[in-house]
Amino acid sequence: MEDYTVGMVLTFFLIITKLVGSGKHIPTTLDGPFDPVTIRFDPSLRQGSDDIPMNDPRLKKNVTSIFPEQIALAVSTPTSMWVSWVTGDAQIGSNVTALEPASVASEVWYGKESGKYTNKRKGNATVYSQLYPFVGLLNYTSGIIHHVRIDGLEPGIKYYYKCGDSSLSAMSEEHVFETLPLPGHSSYPRRIAVIGDLGLTRNSSTTIDHLTKNDPSLILMVGDLTYANQYLTTGGKGVPCFSCAFPDAPIRESYQPRWDGWGRFMEPLISKVPMMVIEGNHEIEPQVAEITFKSYLTRFAVPAEESGSNSNFYYSFDAGGVHFVMLGAYVDYNSTDVPGKCPSQGDNKPEFGGVCHLNFSSGPAKGRFCWDRQPEWSAFRESSFGHGILEVLNSTYALWTWHRNQDIYKEDSPGDQIYIVRRPELCFPSTTLKVISPFNTSSESTILHYFLLISCGKRNGIFIKNNDDYALYMLS
Repeated sequence: MEDYTVGMVLTFFLIITKLVGSGKHIPTTLDGPFDPVTIRFDPSLRQGSDDIPMNDPRLKKNVTSIFPEQIALAVSTPTSMWVSWVTGDAQIGSNVTALEPASVASEVWYGKESGKYTNKRKGNATVYSQLYPFVGLLNYTSGIIHHVRIDGLEPGIKYYYKCGDSSLSAMSEEHVFETLPLPGHSSYPRRIAVIGDLGLTRNSSTTIDHLTKNDPSLILMVGDLTYANQYLTTGGKGVPCFSCAFPDAPIRESYQPRWDGWGRFMEPLISKVPMMVIEGNHEIEPQVAEITFKSYLTRFAVPAEESGSNSNFYYSFDAGGVHFVMLGAYVDYNSTDVPGKCPSQGDNKPEFGGVCHLNFSSGPAKGRFCWDRQPEWSAFRESSFGHGILEVLNSTYALWTWHRNQDIYKEDSPGDQIYIVRRPELCFPSTTLKVISPFNTSSESTILHYFLLISCGKRNGIFIKNNDDYALYMLS
């Protein structure tokens, strides 16, 4: 009880400090219920939605064939980390030949001091192809994608590492990352960044620049990563309805080099901060033989096996006192979940019909969002480009902040903030709360984020929703 009191006093001090520093009142979930507020999307913000061209220096390959690029980190367990990268040259054209994964080794050297690598680990490598049985569509085969799991990591420690193939003298430059706290109720990640619908536009660049300045210790990339599936067909110009604009297209071609460009674009950030991904509808990318999600499943290492999952579409992991559950919204759970414990096919039907990207501009729903009115459980709805930051102060308090791209980037100018307060005295004794990050949110087109009290023993939490994508966060 004494520890709990000390924690509450510390939390109160932190909140007062933030309030005084910002000069404004930050509401808490204890202040609710709130009157619904909607902030409409400013069309002028779309001026930054043009695609970054493939010849941009941030997207171009700047290493020779066998050297690592697109280096990325992902949490494996509290004491281990996945390191991923790509070597070799991808091919695109009518006829492509897959590279031999075994031609380049997968090694990571790492240690606690710069230049002193006391540990070495090896992993596996693979390639994938995106093939189309239609004249005029370009086939693709990837570079060699490497995944190595490094273990024996201590919490809160900086580790220096290189990756590549030492036998070919093809190791990367040195990179550094800091490990997360061990599971427990006394320590939490500093800042948890939440982004989705990122794409590869000028707005994407602003989002990542702002996010990097926020110095997150963990990134949740919750779907719709590259928009490679729209690059050739809609691109930066965009069309409101693909099937209307391209009625004779047998399949939507996904321009896979965008994935390589995106990996290079993100490397400066995700080579030092672990990024946990989950798929969105833009990762479906259908190809020959009804194959889907090939890019997502091959390019990213996630702790599926470590968490007891049999699919990369849903998994969990721990970061300090927070337990995350990542659930994909676009996978047929009837074929991947435990047999005999699946919902009926009818439960897969969307509640609000098809995808709706913005407000209706004509017809009976003109001037409205996809559904007739803002639900009463939705306290705040805003459409803007940006990213979210979740700061878990302790097992009772967390601060959610929405940083809009259009704001001058400094700590006291967020687009929206709220403290999420857990009240354990109102919870059932046998119930535990966890931070859950299912489905998708949006940082790029039409972010609609809502805050509410989770109705289960009056537990407090945060629910974030984008048009057809949902995310739920509850304090552990």
